[in-house]
Amino acid sequence: MSEPLGAGPFALAFLGSGSTAGTAVDQGYSQFRPIPEPAGQRSAARSSGRLWAKFLRRLLRCTDLVVVFAAVFAGFLIRFDASEAFLPGRFEALETAVGLVLVLLWVGALDAYRSHDPKVLGVGTSEYKRVAAATGAVFGILALVLVVLRLQPVAEYYLVSLPVGMTALVASRWTARRWYNARQSQGQYFVRAIVIGQAEDVRYVLKRIAKKSGAVYEILGVALPGGRRGMGLDVDGRRVPVLSSTDDVVRTVGSTGAEAVIVAGPVPGGNQYIRELGWRLEEHSAELVLASTLTNVAGPRIHWRPVEGLPLMHVDVPRYSGSKHAFKRLMDVVVAAAALILLGPLLLTLAVIVKSSSPGPVLFRQERVGKGGKPFRMLKFRSMVVDAETALAGLMERNEGAGVLFKLQNDPRVTGCGRWMRRFSLDELPQFWNVLTGQMSLVGPRPPLRREVDGYERHTHRRLLIKPGITGLWQINGRSDLPWDEAVRLDLYYVENWSIIGDAIIMWRTLKAMCLPAGAY
Repeated sequence: MSEPLGAGPFALAFLGSGSTAGTAVDQGYSQFRPIPEPAGQRSAARSSGRLWAKFLRRLLRCTDLVVVFAAVFAGFLIRFDASEAFLPGRFEALETAVGLVLVLLWVGALDAYRSHDPKVLGVGTSEYKRVAAATGAVFGILALVLVVLRLQPVAEYYLVSLPVGMTALVASRWTARRWYNARQSQGQYFVRAIVIGQAEDVRYVLKRIAKKSGAVYEILGVALPGGRRGMGLDVDGRRVPVLSSTDDVVRTVGSTGAEAVIVAGPVPGGNQYIRELGWRLEEHSAELVLASTLTNVAGPRIHWRPVEGLPLMHVDVPRYSGSKHAFKRLMDVVVAAAALILLGPLLLTLAVIVKSSSPGPVLFRQERVGKGGKPFRMLKFRSMVVDAETALAGLMERNEGAGVLFKLQNDPRVTGCGRWMRRFSLDELPQFWNVLTGQMSLVGPRPPLRREVDGYERHTHRRLLIKPGITGLWQINGRSDLPWDEAVRLDLYYVENWSIIGDAIIMWRTLKAMCLPAGAY
């Protein structure tokens, strides 16, 4: 999953004639900031994102070498003999040779798998996937060589170097990413870009860039067919400067110092224009970026395959069964069982608080719609008065929810303890039982009510192709504050593009969202 797993801020700056820099923070743009320096006279603090990406690439190559050498050396020193745990004086020629080869292979594989590619640094999960793939390939090759040559296996390299090195590599890159993204949140280290295309296509790309955490672009302005400097394009109430027409974009790149041109969709001149644009941008060392019009399709489903010089994009069909789903179910069972055991004292304490706070049962059982439209009874700690369902009709006119959802921020039916339990999602902990029994999953679309499903549009029913989840993209991206169409988009995106690594990231971000809740009421 490559698209929206983030909630951190990033600055989207607009430069150009007649532009106004606001300071308001809203759902469309995380931050707008004034930039007084004219193009070509930027301060060192606002250095090029491309240059800093190259610096980060060199830095990570150095840290990778240090981490790999330290991990292999630890595996060389640490022994698991019953007589002695550490034998620093044991310098056997074979193990020394294996260690040196392992270091060279490991470092080389990290580079061969393009784990230092600036396009994956600081954003998404591809960087971590490439590190894991390179590490797995190296240790797989090492095992094969040891077997073929009938060499004595070096167990410590697998028991020590592999876990230590893998953990340290991910930790070092996570630390570098935090540093890099922190600078970006302050408006530094962005790639300066111009977006070109038809007005509606440009608006869509700008909205997606603005909402995507970890975006790497500082938008200088846009170029539209027939556009001229001084015009503006309205994007969610914000005026984005038009810098030029699409025919004059290369000259504009030179005058503004842009480092990338993002083509948002079809442009006059078609493929011939785009090909010549790429050639002409070379003189300014600017990148040409083509925005795909395939919405809700993530990177893992997209594959390029050249056929007789024609680059074809293949999009895999989403799969809703198979080995990946079997592993997802195994993870659900293991995590849910562990959670119910480890959280037992907390669950008991919350049950006592609910029982003593207001009359009624401890657990609230509500019918929800699961996979394939099959109903099930979802469990929650009761956070409302016992006649909450009866009182709902009288509150419908005060509904603050979007679409078919009912939400009321100051709902009078919520009990005293229910407010803080809802705020920190503690009322949903009993749903681990629903996960254990197979009615829900740890991660998935929000479990809907029957009346919500009855109001679905045709495409919205695709949310029911997989099990609903305790958490999901909807929970880490605003929950009740999300517009209905955005909540649907996130759920459909998850249904068609989910992955095990993506689930792990969502669960990690859910823990952070519980500590700093937003949209929970």
